[in-house]
Amino acid sequence: MKKYSLIFICLSFSFLFSQQENRLFWDGGDWRRAEQLGNHNPEMVYRIKAAYVNGVLDGRLYYYLKAWEAQSEFADSLYSETIDYLSTRELVRSLDNFYKDPLHVYVPVPSAMLVANMYAEQIPMQVIDAYIKQTKFWINKLILDLSEEDLKELLDSKVEKHLDKDKD
Repeated sequence: MKKYSLIFICLSFSFLFSQQENRLFWDGGDWRRAEQLGNHNPEMVYRIKAAYVNGVLDGRLYYYLKAWEAQSEFADSLYSETIDYLSTRELVRSLDNFYKDPLHVYVPVPSAMLVANMYAEQIPMQVIDAYIKQTKFWINKLILDLSEEDLKELLDSKVEKHLDKDKD
């Protein structure tokens, strides 16, 4: 049974991502669609969401370790925010609550994970609201930029911009 569940989850992710172009992140719409992907089976829906959350956390750890290997102080400053304060089950529940607000639907799941941890750590609401507002701003700008340029050109221009800042 577990083998079939794993195959189902993999196929679901493949189907989900093959349907959408220029997608960089899962957002609230994708989070909500997990209900359909899991056929409204609470255990399957949880597994899909938990797999995504754990993938984000694993990817973050991997890139932290790669950055730390090159420059430990830079890696520590870049990855200083707490994102693993909550257990996976608590994080999934918190994200479900976060995405109930229709105004949060465009917030990428990795950013929503940071917000969920901010709530859990009882960070002041004005700090959390400012972070959500800033996240909405940059994701909307990124989507607008993607509609005007292709992804490769956009990423190349961002890398060039940051390399020029480092030279100064």
